[in-house]
Amino acid sequence: MQQPLSERYKITRQRTLALANPLSEADMQIQAADFASPGKWHLAHTTWFFEEFILKPLGMKSRFAEPYRFLFNSYYETVGERQPQNKRGFISRPSLNEILNYRNEVDAKLLNAFERGMDDDLLDLVELGIHHEQQHQELFLTDIVFNLFQNPLHPAYLDIANSDPLEKEEGATFMKGFDGGLVSIGHDSPDFCFDNERPSHRYFLEPFKLSNRLITNAEWLEFIEDGGYRNPILWLSDGWKIARNEGWRMPLYWLVDEGYFAYGLYGVQPLDGSAPVSNISFFEADAFARWAGKRLPTEFEWEFSARQNEATDAVEDTDRLIQPLRLASNRNLKQLHGHVWQWTASPYVAYPGFKVNPGSVGEYNGKFMNGQYVLRGSSFATPPFHDRVSYRNFFYPHQRWQFAGLRLAE
Repeated sequence: MQQPLSERYKITRQRTLALANPLSEADMQIQAADFASPGKWHLAHTTWFFEEFILKPLGMKSRFAEPYRFLFNSYYETVGERQPQNKRGFISRPSLNEILNYRNEVDAKLLNAFERGMDDDLLDLVELGIHHEQQHQELFLTDIVFNLFQNPLHPAYLDIANSDPLEKEEGATFMKGFDGGLVSIGHDSPDFCFDNERPSHRYFLEPFKLSNRLITNAEWLEFIEDGGYRNPILWLSDGWKIARNEGWRMPLYWLVDEGYFAYGLYGVQPLDGSAPVSNISFFEADAFARWAGKRLPTEFEWEFSARQNEATDAVEDTDRLIQPLRLASNRNLKQLHGHVWQWTASPYVAYPGFKVNPGSVGEYNGKFMNGQYVLRGSSFATPPFHDRVSYRNFFYPHQRWQFAGLRLAE
């Protein structure tokens, strides 16, 4: 049985603070690129969301409301002016302690509102706010890895001594066939989903195959050593251009020093060849698939095949803070969730019959349906209970700082 909304609110808010615990205030201030926000900003923005969309309609705004409305609005044009995204790192004030006080004040007011009672529309917005904060928990981790990576000392977010050993991939690798046909796509239950997962609709699929697991670092090394980053025949035109301009030679966090290493939440570690490749762009994933004589799956193929696999997709329960999910030996398709997001060949566009939600929250997803590609599944940084088969993540095809990899299709 699902926990009461007020309890899930408290758990979500506490987990966000736990992610910040290993960091100093200086770490929380860093913004190394305009697509990565400082950790301190994530703490404040997720709080602003609850204040703006739930407390203010109830007449319960905090004493910080007006200045923080400008500083911590993300992209809501209907709310008003805001700090430019590429200048979030300049918000040296308020201090981390002041932001924590802000969180405490908003939490107290919202819990009081639960006790007084809220109408269904506001409760729906609280539910959205919880899932919004879970999204920012993952962004907090992807951003802090990118921001800390810019330090030439490559400091670790966590101590490797406190990590659990991972179970290695076992069993044969194969392409699993699916008949396709007229299938149902999209979220079709009364449980929560984001607006871009609806409406459920029919889609026709030709027969196809998917690899039973994700592409590994060892396989990516073969691509590199075979000249994959030097062969323009493998690349889409825009991808080849940015790969040349940016000097791409390997995934974002790989390092070479008498062998291959990779940077991550545990700092610099020897490259694990059996682990799924991560932090690659859509362009790189597409080039690899072409090199392998395959292609990327569409998001519809991915969702349909994942639904077929649900009955045998049981995995060991974990807190999912930073550890990939354990492999289950009885699955046909492995690593659907909890390892890395998986690039698809599908552009991020609206489903047939999609409608924008009324009010400012209508800006949540719909206005970004332009020039981006869909990723499916979830990563090891995705919070517990946040992933689902119909979930549609999306990023621009050149972006590499997210925990994203691929599986192959044909």
